[in-house]
Amino acid sequence: MTTPQPTTLDDALVRIREVFAELAKGAAERDRTDEHPYALVAALAEAGFGRLRLPREHGGFDVDLPTLFALLAEAGQADSNIPQIWRGHFTTTEILRRERDPHARQHWSEKVATGAVFGNAQSEPSSVVAGLEAADGWGVIATRVRTDAQGRRVVSGTKFYSTGSRFADYIRAAVLDEQDRRGFVVIPARHPGVDHVDDWDGIGQRQTGSGTTVLTDVPVEPHGDIGQGIDSVRGLDSFVQIVHLANLTGIARSIVAETVDVVRARTRTSRHALTQDAATDPEVLAVIGRLQARRVTAEALLDRAAHRLEAAHAAGDEESYADAYTETSTAQVAVIEAVLDAATASFDAGGSSTVRAGVHLDRHWRNARTLASHNPVIYKPRVIGDFLVNGNRPVSGYYRGRDTGGDPS
Repeated sequence: MTTPQPTTLDDALVRIREVFAELAKGAAERDRTDEHPYALVAALAEAGFGRLRLPREHGGFDVDLPTLFALLAEAGQADSNIPQIWRGHFTTTEILRRERDPHARQHWSEKVATGAVFGNAQSEPSSVVAGLEAADGWGVIATRVRTDAQGRRVVSGTKFYSTGSRFADYIRAAVLDEQDRRGFVVIPARHPGVDHVDDWDGIGQRQTGSGTTVLTDVPVEPHGDIGQGIDSVRGLDSFVQIVHLANLTGIARSIVAETVDVVRARTRTSRHALTQDAATDPEVLAVIGRLQARRVTAEALLDRAAHRLEAAHAAGDEESYADAYTETSTAQVAVIEAVLDAATASFDAGGSSTVRAGVHLDRHWRNARTLASHNPVIYKPRVIGDFLVNGNRPVSGYYRGRDTGGDPS
């Protein structure tokens, strides 16, 4: 940290929004040049962004979920890479809020309070796990923890979709232990045994660092076993998806704002238009109205899903968490449809001029399409329908391999 952390949420929000403004200025150019926003991610950490959900007793701001997701939507409007980069961090702080080991909770909360950032390393490339069975659709894990000759617990393996890890201080990695039990461990992101390979080649979300991470005998941090019990991961399926919904909502806002700018700057329309003034052309104005409707749809559904998950945490029962997941899945279907429609329709407001590289409208479709593919929406209508027709509630995939009790203190 080069500057002191803010002590109040109001001060933090001023600084956070200043960084958002800087992110927005260069987002399109960074997309064109594949430049990663390292300095601005660090500036967000200094501004207290990572402390938003940390409880007050641990030095955080303890904002509720609707507030967090609203701020992530602001971040997505500025640069849609940012919510994705920070998704692993906020997932970790959610785990820490309900971590059953008080020593681990205290240790890592203190790290976050001083500006530490977490990255993610859960998924593995198919070439690594080829031939291994994934019985529940959640994928297999070949990355393992072992005890070396010096008695240290070390992690070795290869991860992909390791979003945010190249920007982070610590990585929350999914591993198998020596008894083949699944779990999370915390490892240092900048250890010599961590190789961040910048090979993410997706059509969108290009600056998220979502490529390969190779781990070679990387030591597990003290108090590095987190999220082992079911309580620590309740509601996490919904949480990670709502981060995407917040990001898509931010993209929808950018689509509206940037398309309005295109229309205002346009000096002609088409020979079939009722007017040669784009700003008064009825068809062009209707495009803008349609985009705004899609934006408002995304905003409303984001807020609804956020409040439903907040209510599930307050209730604390499995029925409420399952209902929240169903609600989140419903929002996912509708928000993706709305934002992808807006990202396509925006080109109708400007004709051939809108497809030029310098206008950068294409990045919104590419980013939204990438986010829409992350947790495949194709399965969600069936999940929703099965619940409504047959009463079958979805069960969290995060529960696999985690026990239901015990006090490690």
